[in-house]
Amino acid sequence: MSAKYSFHLRSEDRQRELPQKIIIGRQDTETLTHVALKFLAYLLFFRERLQIETNLHMSAIPFVPDLVQLDYELRPKLWVECGECSVTKLNKLAVKVPEAEIWIMKRSPAAAEQLFQAMAKEELRRDRYELIGLDEEMVDEFCGLLAPRNELLWVKGEWDPPQMQFDFNGLWFDAPFTRLRF
Repeated sequence: MSAKYSFHLRSEDRQRELPQKIIIGRQDTETLTHVALKFLAYLLFFRERLQIETNLHMSAIPFVPDLVQLDYELRPKLWVECGECSVTKLNKLAVKVPEAEIWIMKRSPAAAEQLFQAMAKEELRRDRYELIGLDEEMVDEFCGLLAPRNELLWVKGEWDPPQMQFDFNGLWFDAPFTRLRF
């Protein structure tokens, strides 16, 4: 692991009782943007039993998700991939985690649309995937503020219309995002 980022969290959103602190490790092969996307996905998808980069120890599922929520029988119910993700991997996930919602978080609407087109070209199963394209300028600004120790006040995250509001390390973010169903 090349770096660790700690996040002290507070929430004004009564629907999201965030933990006081989380730590996200950055592997040697990961970019700062990947860490930022994992953290933002954690906030947006927060629910009970949501885990970051948990090895499932299942021979049938050779992948480690960026975020996963397991049901009480330890089967994935939510699977979130952040940043770069191959179409081949997504195709395999649809089979390997048949009961899970599969989401892909991208740094921009253009990146989400590009993946959407690649998925269509490879004829992946329809109605299995959701893609999120964040505001690229917001992601760049967020990455510029990312430090080993961080403070976040979550105000709200909505799906209709898709929008996030939060204060990160003293800077206010009010950012829409794009949501695509494949």
